[in-house]
Parts: sequence; structure tokens; C-alpha cells
Amino acid sequence: MTDDHRAKFQRGLALYDLDGTLIAWDTQVLLCDHVLKREGWRRAYLLFFAAFLPAAKILGAEGMKRVFLSYLWRVDRRQLEVWVNELVAEFFPLRCYPAMLEMLQRDRDAGHLTVLASASPEFYVREVGRVLGFDLACGTPVEMGESMPLLPDLVNHKGEEKVRRLSEILGAPPEGIWPNSHGYSDSSADLPMLACCERNTLVNPSQVLTAIGEEKGWEIVRPGKPWQGKAGHLVEVARRITGFGGSSAPG
Repeated sequence: MTDDHRAKFQRGLALYDLDGTLIAWDTQVLLCDHVLKREGWRRAYLLFFAAFLPAAKILGAEGMKRVFLSYLWRVDRRQLEVWVNELVAEFFPLRCYPAMLEMLQRDRDAGHLTVLASASPEFYVREVGRVLGFDLACGTPVEMGESMPLLPDLVNHKGEEKVRRLSEILGAPPEGIWPNSHGYSDSSADLPMLACCERNTLVNPSQVLTAIGEEKGWEIVRPGKPWQGKAGHLVEVARRITGFGGSSAPG
């Protein structure tokens, strides 16, 4: 951290998840949709992805994330950066939850250190963080050379791994909790991170996470989503992973 970051950290810490927290979408499917609209032949990744689905429980979230990223096979760094910048310009901050942007601005105005901590690939999480004005941003590091391999190496920045990575950046939370800290998330996967914060805000939490939040006295907010119900969400995800989502027209 820089001296400025350390000074802010002394005043307070705000940890924000990305997908489902600042924006309703899983940003991984947004980038997939964006890329497939520009290079339709990459839809062939769906056959590769489908072949691994029977082994999803064995591979886990980390393994399936590697398989999903096969839609970027052999994309070079410069082209990936172009697509990332296009996507971020389209969705951030325009399609973020207004209420969450207000909370982020409140934390900035208070002089707190703002950190975007996501399980999505770091190669675009950092750009999202820059555009939204976060002090720091980290996501899942994805190993690639000059171009993306078929199955890129990665360590999923989720659960305890997210806390471990944040501890590397911020220092381990003294007595298990960072002083004057506030966590924001929609996911039960972030419970390890939320446990390290003095205060927490849950965004559209599941029934199980709602019960946990109510028991602990956490704030719960429910901003509107751009789809109706679980079925509507599944339809939107299906459209995005096949490159037939709305907007994001090819340049």
C-alpha cells in the first residue's frame, strides 16, 4: 500500500464484492457475451465446456472457471485489453446499482480505504476498480503469456482465499477483525471476509444468507434486478454465454 492508502486504512476500510453486489450481473458472462458477439466462431467453446459439466463437482468452482475461460483461447493480451475496456465502459458505472454507488461514495467521502475484492478474473476487475474510483482492486489472477491458454492456471479468489489475499495486502486482521471495517456482499461465499469486518451490508442475499444477516444484525438491501425471478435470470445467463445477450453491440 502507498502512504495515502495507509492513511485511509487508519480511518476505515470498505471491502466490496463485485458480481451481484455492485452490479446484478455475473461479469464473467458479460465479458463472454461481449467477446462472442465479435468473434462468433468462439461459440465452439460451448462444446468443450459441456464436455466437462459431468465432472463439475470434482473440478469445483476453480476448475470449471478454467474451463469456462476457454472461450478466450489464444486471445492476445492487447486484444483482451481492448475488449475489457469496451465492456467496462458500457457497464460501469451505468448499470451498477445506484444505491451501492451511493454507499461507495459515502465511504470515499469519509476518507476510508475502498477495496474491490472479487472472484472474477483480475484482468478486468482492476479496470472496473479504476473506473469506479476504488483505491485497490483484486480478483482471481489468471496466468497467461502473450495469449490465453486453453486452460489457464488460476487460484480462485473466493472464500478463505479472498481473506488470505486481502491479508497479504492489508495485513492480517488483528484479533480476527479489521478495525472500523465494513463489508459488502451478496454471497455466502464471502462469509469468511464478512467475519473479518465490524459491520456488513448484504445485497439481495439468499434465504440462508438473509437468516444469517438478520441474526447478526447486518444491514440488508434489495435493489431491483434487470430480470424477473430465477427463470428470467437463467434465460439471461443462457443468452450471455452463447453471445446473444442484449446490447453490447459489436463495434
